[in-house]
Amino acid sequence: MAEPPHVFLGHGASGNAASMAPFVNGLRRRGLVADAVDLPKRKAEDAVPVWRARVPDGAGTIAGGHSYGGRVASLAAAAGAGYAGLVLFSYPVHPPGGVERAAARVAHFPMITCPVLLLSGESDPFARLDLLRDAVTYLPNAELVTYPRLAHTLKPVLEEVLDRVARFVANLA
Repeated sequence: MAEPPHVFLGHGASGNAASMAPFVNGLRRRGLVADAVDLPKRKAEDAVPVWRARVPDGAGTIAGGHSYGGRVASLAAAAGAGYAGLVLFSYPVHPPGGVERAAARVAHFPMITCPVLLLSGESDPFARLDLLRDAVTYLPNAELVTYPRLAHTLKPVLEEVLDRVARFVANLA
């Protein structure tokens, strides 16, 4: 029997691996193997080598994270990491007030070949909803789930979010 996939999650720009504990612990309660990864606080593109050194490439890995961490994981996936899937919480399509940077933030999406689950608040200042929906069309195999009245956090609906992640992982097998 094959080993279960391992979920690796990166944190947001203002967090650290410990800030992902509610996600990691919730996934573990659902029977998944999950860990958080500490990332350097720098440009996402510059953090990809650190991510790739800490997270194994290949079909045994589900990569993702919250905001900045998800962006780093998605850049690694686009660079050919060969993940089984990506789980992106509150993906930062653009900085607040910087919608002109949206195209650059998602330019790598067409190069991501694995299935992607995106979960986002509909009032997220880092992801204007129309731009997020447009960005998802550049992913070959993606599902977007949005939550009304939520901004750049999913904690008010964390149990539902983690249930969706568990179903996503189960469907990858």
